Amino acid sequence: MTVTSAPTTAPAPGETGPPGRARRRALRPAAVPAAVFLLLALLPYSALEVPVLLDGPLNAPGSLQLLALCLVFAGLALGYDLMFGRTGLLSFGHALYIAGGAYGTRLAMTEWGLTLVPAALLTLLLGTLAAVVLGAISLRTLALGGIGFAMVTLAFAQAGSLLVGRNPGGLTGGEEGLPLHAAGVPEAFVGVANTVHVYWLALGYLTLVAAVVWGVTARPVGRVWQAIRDNEQRVAVLGRDPFRYKLGAFVLASALAVLGGAVHLLVTAGATPHSSTPTFTLTLLVMVVLGGSGTRWGPVVGGALFTFLDQRLAAFADVAEPLLVLGTLFVLAVYAAPGGLVSLRARRRGRTA
Repeated sequence: MTVTSAPTTAPAPGETGPPGRARRRALRPAAVPAAVFLLLALLPYSALEVPVLLDGPLNAPGSLQLLALCLVFAGLALGYDLMFGRTGLLSFGHALYIAGGAYGTRLAMTEWGLTLVPAALLTLLLGTLAAVVLGAISLRTLALGGIGFAMVTLAFAQAGSLLVGRNPGGLTGGEEGLPLHAAGVPEAFVGVANTVHVYWLALGYLTLVAAVVWGVTARPVGRVWQAIRDNEQRVAVLGRDPFRYKLGAFVLASALAVLGGAVHLLVTAGATPHSSTPTFTLTLLVMVVLGGSGTRWGPVVGGALFTFLDQRLAAFADVAEPLLVLGTLFVLAVYAAPGGLVSLRARRRGRTA
């Protein structure tokens, strides 16, 4: 007598069996960013009041300008993490490319008579070429150890900061910086009434950086970067050239920084010498560590949160020193979550498992 087993059927899409669960897991990486993007894109249509956190409703120009700045720094931190968290390159000169994007775009508009888009694209091209040269020079020092690369990038950044501060030929504005050249900017991005367009531009920049970073790191080159971060010698033994991959990560991160500098120029309505200092790069490093380096959402969360607190605590300067409060909060956050704020969720899952 033969015994036939009942046929097994895959669970329906609404069921909780393994196939249905696997499908939901496959859709989740794309669904979450899409939902976050949609929520942020619709934010200017909300008049919700958020006491203490914001001085006015969400769609007020002041609130949108602050949120736009948070989005820009979220993108800048995510781009910096491409080097630091994904490839293991500690650079102290990332601000050089951000300042280059801001000052280069501004000078291309005033000195060469270009409009915003051609000026930004030209600056992006020149900044990328500079990153290829300076990156190749800096990475050659890795034979002396990782600290050699960090010090060389710091030297380049310091040279750029001194150049901006000395205002050669009256081009950079010295300590005063340069205001936005409104004549070369489309009217849609000029004036308080158009703050919402600047906000959407900042959101577009963050979306572009996330698409590039997340997309590239999910490909084989991203796995090579991770392998270089973990064990560079093993990558070389397997026949890969670590120098080429590290230079690729450096150039891509620098190009995103140049583009971010152009967007930062519009959001802040000017280029400031502070954006060229090594301190600016250290701020990005703090953002990445705060959120969680080498993670998908960590740099985004860290960049946005740090920028928001930095701006809002300045409003309470008469009550407490903003930098002291911000530093204390950072120390407490690192102590509570050594792997960054995004690691709290994984730790909570581990306790409940």
